[in-house]
Amino acid sequence: MMFRTILAGLAFWVSVSVLASHSLAFEDLSSLRRLSDPQPSPDGRWIACVVATPDLVENRVDSDIWLVPVGGGAPRKFAASPKHDRHPRWSPDGRWVVFESNRDGEFQVWIQSVDGGEARMLTHLSTGASAPAWSPDGSRIAFLSSVYPEFSGKPPEESERLNRERIQGLEKGKVRARVYDALPVRKWDAMSDGRRNHLFVVSVSQGAGAGEALDLTPGAQDAVPWSSTFAAGDEFDWSADSKLLVHTPSPAPVREESWSTDHNLVSVSVDGSQRTALTSQRAADGCPHCSPDGRWLAYRAQARAGFEADRWQLMLRDLKTGQVRSLTSNWDRSVEGIAWSKEGQLVVEAESQGRKQLWSVALGGASAPRALTTMGSAGDAVFGSDGTSVVYLETRMDWPAVLKSVELVSGRVTTLWDPNAERCASWNLPVPESVTVKGVGGVPVQMWILKPSGFDAAKRYPLVFWVHGGPQGAFLDGWSYRWNPQLWVAQGWVLAMPNPRGSTGFGQKFTDDISRDWGGKVYGDLMAALDWCERQPWVDQKRMAAAGASYGGYMMNWFQGHTDRFKTLVTHCGVYEFHSMYGSTDELWFDEWEHGVPWKSRGFDRDSPDRFAARFRTPNLIIHNELDYRVPVGQGLSLFTALQRQGVPSRLLYFPDEGHWVLKPQNSQLWHATIFEWLHRYLD
Repeated sequence: MMFRTILAGLAFWVSVSVLASHSLAFEDLSSLRRLSDPQPSPDGRWIACVVATPDLVENRVDSDIWLVPVGGGAPRKFAASPKHDRHPRWSPDGRWVVFESNRDGEFQVWIQSVDGGEARMLTHLSTGASAPAWSPDGSRIAFLSSVYPEFSGKPPEESERLNRERIQGLEKGKVRARVYDALPVRKWDAMSDGRRNHLFVVSVSQGAGAGEALDLTPGAQDAVPWSSTFAAGDEFDWSADSKLLVHTPSPAPVREESWSTDHNLVSVSVDGSQRTALTSQRAADGCPHCSPDGRWLAYRAQARAGFEADRWQLMLRDLKTGQVRSLTSNWDRSVEGIAWSKEGQLVVEAESQGRKQLWSVALGGASAPRALTTMGSAGDAVFGSDGTSVVYLETRMDWPAVLKSVELVSGRVTTLWDPNAERCASWNLPVPESVTVKGVGGVPVQMWILKPSGFDAAKRYPLVFWVHGGPQGAFLDGWSYRWNPQLWVAQGWVLAMPNPRGSTGFGQKFTDDISRDWGGKVYGDLMAALDWCERQPWVDQKRMAAAGASYGGYMMNWFQGHTDRFKTLVTHCGVYEFHSMYGSTDELWFDEWEHGVPWKSRGFDRDSPDRFAARFRTPNLIIHNELDYRVPVGQGLSLFTALQRQGVPSRLLYFPDEGHWVLKPQNSQLWHATIFEWLHRYLD
């Protein structure tokens, strides 16, 4: 029965794609080139960037490195293979590009001449190599490798031999059991294999490695955060004189890492002989960026230990005196990426009011950061070689990533490459509208509204109401390849995307207001946003659905027990039952901050949806994935069981090969087909 249902959904999906020829269809979405990681060359002539393209037939995504001419002309493919070539970094003299690739199996560091010729493998470690970074003098390359810590203190050749023998033994062995003495046992979508991500350095000369790669961070700790929650880039950087590297380990004992958010900045000499702790506070520090003149270290820091969504302030350390100060102490926004110019100017990325913008920050800190961009959402910012402009990627809800630059003084924006311009010009992509409603206590709540192409205000449309994840996240005016608003409105629905309490980019108090109150003020904000939608003459109040993932999935489960306003719900990888969630998620610090510890905290499960299961009556599509260790699959199975046992119309879509997100192209195709078939059943 389930197999026939899936086939019917796919048939429906194909018919919708054909009918909606001028709106976005899944085949259109999967045909787009996905830009990331732009890197200007030292001479300013080129920008290397990663271009990823899904292969629907092979059910994978291929990524290659392209070179974009700054002065005009056609971009050209530079490093390409049927697998992943990514993370390009220029040598200081501009002659070479290093990158990471799995074209020969395990990810390794490769190097290729800009003037031509084939790429050569620079590292040959059994533990792999990734995230290469040139020293400013061009004599060394730093990179990361995931090694067994018990071998890391031995000489390089012996350590490599022992790692290789351990890996080969495990691959050939018939027993797949593992023994753990401490958390974490799972990380994101993989079981922990006992290895640690260490920082290495290798000498290079004329495009080839010179000598053995040296492990600079031997021991039990990771050299950089194991959770991407605390990462904003490579999380390590070279000093201007090429003598040191600054990285971001956790000082917590290994057994405490699952409930500690503590990360410090540490400098290590290139021979590994000297290590110096640069920060020591118990909350998270990270994203180190040394100024090109060697005077400053910029980084970001949180103030509250245990809270992953605390405001990130931009910190500046004087490397001569050791004095540290915050440049954004009075700025109620959270810093993400950081970029230095050769002249000592700072630019950061930060969300604000439903967009992510680039901001110029004065080193003196006397003036507030100045917005450099206003359109859509900006990211992957890096200074051009001239130091007067910033290269970045801009996305909008109605347009995928475009490579641009913005001049610091004039603010003039230049488009450098739009690889999807021709495709997108042939589609009808509606422009989002921003509205503001009064939430609980009269607090303003921003919401995006997207209407289908050919919208007629005299007609009444079905409404699909999204709730974002995080919960400390936000719906931004930006492009997505997983939950793409354009693909949903192409079905003929109006889409509402509110940013209620807990959302980022609206001030830290607004973000804080969801902790220990998952079903409280945020639910009130969402109902106020839904009230606004219902008052619009073009919304059909009898045909409304809601959908969400992660925390958004949690809110679908909360809706089940608290409102009957929706015809149906879609829950993707949503939290359902707090006790089992705490015991099986990979990041305990999150649950402990948001709800407490089950055996210590009164009211720990007050907002747990399972407590209200007797009220569940709304038809529900549940999607959950086996490799999701952030919100484990038992959450979705328990919800499905509760619905089935009570006779509530429900369906479970289960992916055995996906984590928290659905990434494989054919899986994504099935995901969309199943959701859209389910929603059309209740909204048409």
